[in-house]
Amino acid sequence: MGAASKVLVCSTKILESRFVFLNFVLKPKFQIINHNNNIYLSLGSNLGNRFQYLQQAVDAIFTEIGTLHKISSVYETPALGFDGDPFLNCVLWVRSSLTARQTLKITQKIEKQLGREQKTTTVGYASRVIDIDIVLYNTEIFTEKNLEIPHPRFHSRAFVLQPLAEVNPQLVHPVLQQNVIKLLAKTKDGGAITKQSKWLRNPRQDYDISKLNYIAIEGNIGAGKTSLATKIATDFNAKLILERFKDNPFLPKFYEDQSRYAFPLEMSFLADRYQQLLEDIKQFDLFKECVVADYDAYKSLIFAKVTLAAEEFNLYKKLFNLMHKELPKPDVYVYLYQNTERLLENIQKRGRKYEKGIAPAYLNKINEGYLQFIKTQPQEKVKIIDVSEIDFVKNRKDYLAVLKQLLS
Repeated sequence: MGAASKVLVCSTKILESRFVFLNFVLKPKFQIINHNNNIYLSLGSNLGNRFQYLQQAVDAIFTEIGTLHKISSVYETPALGFDGDPFLNCVLWVRSSLTARQTLKITQKIEKQLGREQKTTTVGYASRVIDIDIVLYNTEIFTEKNLEIPHPRFHSRAFVLQPLAEVNPQLVHPVLQQNVIKLLAKTKDGGAITKQSKWLRNPRQDYDISKLNYIAIEGNIGAGKTSLATKIATDFNAKLILERFKDNPFLPKFYEDQSRYAFPLEMSFLADRYQQLLEDIKQFDLFKECVVADYDAYKSLIFAKVTLAAEEFNLYKKLFNLMHKELPKPDVYVYLYQNTERLLENIQKRGRKYEKGIAPAYLNKINEGYLQFIKTQPQEKVKIIDVSEIDFVKNRKDYLAVLKQLLS
């Protein structure tokens, strides 16, 4: 039986059984990949406009360290261990990819930027415009120069325990193995703690993606689709759908012999993407604010046009159009553009053996296919973001800039 006849038989069976070939793929499962560390920071100020200093510190921590999962109420407490004006204190629960040492370095920089004077040789405590302490870093226990985790005195300080218990009452001291609520009840710190009526503002509100039900992030091979989708899903409690390219047995073979394996590769991807998007997006999840996917269904047609012969592509296109009608469409379509040179660098860095032979011409064709597709879409739904000269994985400011463009 010739190739064309096989294609025709396949087509007939698919149409008769309503895409029975979907049984060849595994049951899709969305996943949440969380590379974040849970960091608890204690903030205090007893000079000048105390509330304003706290807010400025909160804003800087969000911009340079990570997402603020929770912010406690603000509490006023008397100065401890010295004569001074009362403090305003709070605790932040931060999720970040930074190490504890990196976090310390940035908090010290923020303190300096806000006007805190450098520490002197004076014994004891002193008034300050801002004080930022790392209370806990995950459940880790270690002592380094100028950094001890957990903070050696937080278990006896009510002005830390009270807001800490507010943001996460289930926390357990990793050394004492006692719940923060119990530690608070036991503390002999008798200083008055007065809860303030004014709340600090979470800068996360400026990046609210909850109004978008479905975000599709696309781009060429090595553009950073999965990295961005994962970061957004983690930061904003979104349901994450990742393409299962690693499970496709035809992908490594395709890069070795494209003419032989192009058609089975594209058909298997089409089947997998269709089933995954149809089932996962339509499943209502009360605990997720929206859906973020690192691909859009139309990707199948873009790659198929580049890899398939004309006869195969014509059949493929008919099947795709039939299936595409049933799939939910994204509220916003994000295309991450990177120049070919940067794409090749990224591909080499991630070290997948079967990708090492990808030619620049192939990437250029894929990029052209995406741009042609984008021209046919409503412009208010499409966000083309040039990420050639930025690194939104390692640089949080770059990441926030990408989010602003997405939401603009």
